[in-house]
Amino acid sequence: MLRGLTQAGIGMESDERLIESAAEYGFQAVDVDALSLVERLGLDQARELLQKHGIVIGSIGLPVEWRTTDEAFLQGLEKLAKSAAAASALGCTSCCTYILPSTDMKPAHFMTVATKRLRICAQILGAYGIRLGLEFVGPHHLRTQWKHPFIWTLDETLDWIDAIGESNVGLLFDAYHWYTNELTVADIERLRPEQIVHAHINDAPDLPVEDVLDNGRLYPGEGVIDLAGFLRALHAIGYKGVVAQEILTASRSAESPESLLQRSQKGFNKVYTAAGL
Repeated sequence: MLRGLTQAGIGMESDERLIESAAEYGFQAVDVDALSLVERLGLDQARELLQKHGIVIGSIGLPVEWRTTDEAFLQGLEKLAKSAAAASALGCTSCCTYILPSTDMKPAHFMTVATKRLRICAQILGAYGIRLGLEFVGPHHLRTQWKHPFIWTLDETLDWIDAIGESNVGLLFDAYHWYTNELTVADIERLRPEQIVHAHINDAPDLPVEDVLDNGRLYPGEGVIDLAGFLRALHAIGYKGVVAQEILTASRSAESPESLLQRSQKGFNKVYTAAGL
């Protein structure tokens, strides 16, 4: 499994600098906007930058607003095709989005239109050899943030993936949401590796699980999540993709990016060693 970074928890001034720093601190992948990178540097220079530092792009974000109106959704499809083309040209095969666990829309209606929209997204991505990862979001406070409950569990997400019905759709599996759903190692071990498109790693403070906030995350190895078990289980089922750090916090850290990189490197070493990997 490749050790990866996102800008969340590092705060580097540019994706180019994140790529350079990831390699410097022993990481192998970054989650960045491939289209933006290609537009700034050009395709050849973007490829050269990644190859020079031995870094791959783990995943891009889904650049389409699929949660609101048809008009907003349709406006984003052109960018999706461009993003998919850029990602594919740089060797990236994953694109991810998150599912909020509650909604102000009537949930049955929202499910219907969102299923159609995500199916279209998957079809566009599939034409470029890219998979779509859906992330279930577990923190309890978000389950009541909006008017109606929606999807926040692993099983519900797997059911939705089946309903979307495209072979290139799977899970973005985040350790934080695994923990806030009070899932176990056994829940990971019953999955097939091809069901997981991408993975996130982070840690949680020692609080009652229902009080853990989505933007209250800690760096790997600094909290109470059984990250060694999480990693061992992913490894045991044969997952070979990226495990990317994603640290969402209520405010920007006062520490320098270099200090946060050192903290991240230390945390990854700790939990990977504990997992025997």
